[in-house]
Amino acid sequence: MLSRRRFIQSGLLLAALPKQWVLAGGQIFRNTFKVPALYVGERKGKVVMFDLNIQAGKSELFAGLKTPTLGINQNFLGVTLRANKGDKVRIRVKNNIDKTSTLHWHGMKLPAKADGGPHQPISPGKTWRTEFDIIQPAASLWYHSHQLHETAEQVYQGLAGMFIIDDEQANALNLPSEYGVDDLPIIIQDKDFNANGSLRYLSGMMDRMMGKKGGTALVNGVVNPILKAQKSLLRLRLLNGSNAKTYFLHFDDNRTFHIIGSDGGLLEKPQQTNLIRLAPAERAEILLNVASGIMPILQHKAGQEQSSMGGMGMMRSMMGATDKNLNIMQIDASNAQKTTVALPKQLVKHKSIDASKASRTRAMKLQMKMGPMMMFGDAFSINGKSMNIKRIDEVVSAGSTEIWEISNDSVMAHPFHIHNVQFKIISKSSGSIDGHELGFKDVVLVNPRQRIRVVMQFPQFRDDKTPYMYHCHILEHEDQGMMGQFVVV
Repeated sequence: MLSRRRFIQSGLLLAALPKQWVLAGGQIFRNTFKVPALYVGERKGKVVMFDLNIQAGKSELFAGLKTPTLGINQNFLGVTLRANKGDKVRIRVKNNIDKTSTLHWHGMKLPAKADGGPHQPISPGKTWRTEFDIIQPAASLWYHSHQLHETAEQVYQGLAGMFIIDDEQANALNLPSEYGVDDLPIIIQDKDFNANGSLRYLSGMMDRMMGKKGGTALVNGVVNPILKAQKSLLRLRLLNGSNAKTYFLHFDDNRTFHIIGSDGGLLEKPQQTNLIRLAPAERAEILLNVASGIMPILQHKAGQEQSSMGGMGMMRSMMGATDKNLNIMQIDASNAQKTTVALPKQLVKHKSIDASKASRTRAMKLQMKMGPMMMFGDAFSINGKSMNIKRIDEVVSAGSTEIWEISNDSVMAHPFHIHNVQFKIISKSSGSIDGHELGFKDVVLVNPRQRIRVVMQFPQFRDDKTPYMYHCHILEHEDQGMMGQFVVV
């Protein structure tokens, strides 16, 4: 059972403990797993209208305590949007909070004016309307605030949700697809809390330097959730929605599962494993078999991150910020109906991108200053330049194929994200390309002193005035300057 001392250290109140506990694996799993509300919009043929409201609310994350939160069409986090390849989506976003915000469609290929980044701010009380065609295959994407210099805090408070794309090819595979039953969003975040239940954000220089990492895990906005599985074969759409934490996910009984999807959609073939690494903003779809009666616990396996952080691992240990095991959620399969669907050996065939035909190779060097040096400006940069919204850093030709070589000159890992494309990883200076990294990606984790080459083909969207972004997806790093801009012409 979780000790009284450890419970206090987690930042929660003993008074918040409910009378009924579900005990398993030495951890308290007492809260019902929450499936985010599904919002399919109003459909007229291939046109789908989504009406979204950025709003403030209060959420009971701990019994008897009300936590101030932000959400989209609900008090905390966003509803799950779902549409099909070939649809034209029209979206109305009303900002009902007292801060300027945005909604960015992360992983979507779309015109720059529709991207929802820092160049499409929505002032308090105002409405932003946008539309775009869905031109990419089935995938688990997401959407979140991308407000300049305020992305980290707004996402931390709840401005994030999942956006699922379906297509005929994926539907024909007979994979689990009943939303909320055997097809489940799993939005993982870590947070800290004050004694009154309110979210505790930045607590000092370490949070700014390393990115905000919390001691309490939430899934879909719920602490210590237990999922009552209805079927024995589950499709879990994993999203690392945390500001800065990289998760090494496994089950406490070391069971294997199959990775079937990455950021940009389904893999060509399922990949069997018992451990998956997800950096901030990365997604992966997995198929998990749970036999009747079992109660596996999804955990973050500590110690993995330290080995990929160079000298920073020692610094974190000295400052009391070492990585710790973290229990994420539990699955109760005692009443699960046996699923007889067989796992396909072949999922989809990827459209190849010929790297030999790349018109250009661009270098992207991720850099950060440490400790007191952070006070002298430009602490976080790419190619020696900190983000300037008035400066265009790169110009790309529409439809062109390019290779970007991303190198990390700092002592900690950075997840690098590019808007408007899905790329393939073609080489690493160290480590192997496996698991979900075999698929199409829009985020790649670059370890210290590592160099990764990715290839991509840019869509045919031209706009020489409105840029897209590329940046570190440790949100505190993005807000402090590790971000650049490119236009497609």
